[in-house]
Amino acid sequence: MRILVMNPNTTASMTASISATATTAAAPGTEIIATEPLWGPESIEGHFEGYLSAAAVLDRLATLDLSFDALVMAGFGEPGREGAQELLDVPVLDITESAAQMAMMLGHAYGIVTTLDRAVPQIRDRLLTAGLLQRCAAVRGTGLGVLELEEDAERTVEVIIETAREVVRDGAEVICLGCGGMAGLQEKVAAALGVPVVDGVAAAVKFAEAVLGLGLTTSTGRSFAPPRPKVIGSWPLSAHLSPGRAQVSPRHTAFSAQTSGI
Repeated sequence: MRILVMNPNTTASMTASISATATTAAAPGTEIIATEPLWGPESIEGHFEGYLSAAAVLDRLATLDLSFDALVMAGFGEPGREGAQELLDVPVLDITESAAQMAMMLGHAYGIVTTLDRAVPQIRDRLLTAGLLQRCAAVRGTGLGVLELEEDAERTVEVIIETAREVVRDGAEVICLGCGGMAGLQEKVAAALGVPVVDGVAAAVKFAEAVLGLGLTTSTGRSFAPPRPKVIGSWPLSAHLSPGRAQVSPRHTAFSAQTSGI
């Protein structure tokens, strides 16, 4: 099976990190392809950038010339998943719900460590909409911006651990890493805390494999029926951008890896 993992921001180094985590989590024979939008914000830290990114992601999905069996959306607490479910005929999973669902299988209450404090209400709203907020003990920000996560790996882990300890004191028995940019840090954080730590990218990949293995996909009976045919001005946007503005370059080359075994 082939799983597409979509980084919602345009930072290629973060796409590479997300790709590595997804590939490590994938079962032998699962191919991971990771990419990002051709335009949009370099990081997502608020509603404006979130909705802008959602449009860019849908634009990318509408013009991507490759086949895949499932999509993992690697933005935590960000919009756009439902639009992708309408657009595609394959299962679509996001790391927010996947992390929370996995955490609830491992403990009575879970908590989330994210980036900036301003992201907390957005994540809580997403959990509320998904029906997952009741067992969330706390959502706390580390104070680190998304791009800061890559600047000093050692300091990033230390700050995440410090914040996660506060979440555990709030009653969480399981910790979720609340940003795609934290992918791959779960083992170091878990070793320091002594409680399970769930990486949303890894969780979403495993759920995607399970859904595909059961021969299931998104229901189109009502909420996620395909979009009704109609004229959408200048859609897809990337088709109307000049090559310079679209920034089609090696920076946006998809990362592809075939797992050799775990």
